[in-house]
Amino acid sequence: MKATTSIAWLLAGLLAAGAAAAKPSNVTDPDAPRSLPADGPVDVQWTDPAQFSEILHSGNRWEARRGNWVQDLAQYLRKRASTRLPAGARLEVTITDVERAGDFEPWHGARTDSIRYMRDIYPPRIALDFKLVGADGSVLAQGSRKLSDLGYLQRATRPTDTDPLRYEKQLIDDWLREEFGKPAA
Repeated sequence: MKATTSIAWLLAGLLAAGAAAAKPSNVTDPDAPRSLPADGPVDVQWTDPAQFSEILHSGNRWEARRGNWVQDLAQYLRKRASTRLPAGARLEVTITDVERAGDFEPWHGARTDSIRYMRDIYPPRIALDFKLVGADGSVLAQGSRKLSDLGYLQRATRPTDTDPLRYEKQLIDDWLREEFGKPAA
């Protein structure tokens, strides 16, 4: 009987700890990281997401803050950029603004206030600063870029692609292809 009680208390403690750890994430949380951990030739950081257009101009700011979408975009950028750099080069990127594709239209009613509507008037936009440093330490390229795709809804996508960041990731792919060419062999 005593062992059963101990197991019950242990399970209750694990459930409570899991519930605390599973709290919904919020990109504007002041304790959230503002960069990816240093790893490999691509460093990605971002400014305060609370100042991003996605949050400031959203029809549902609470819903726009949910999740780790900034970190997800940064990880995607790191992964895709690392295949395009010359040997020994390093890329430093700072994401300064994001406005995700689509927007919330709360005027449709309370039951639809968390639905992101995809329309031509809500294109994805990403602003970033970057610096490409060669193996010898010289700056090969640097600048600021404002990425957007006004025709994002007319592009062919896979019908099975349900990634909520697919349009923003396409922006990143387009920029990397234009700025750095094809992936290294």
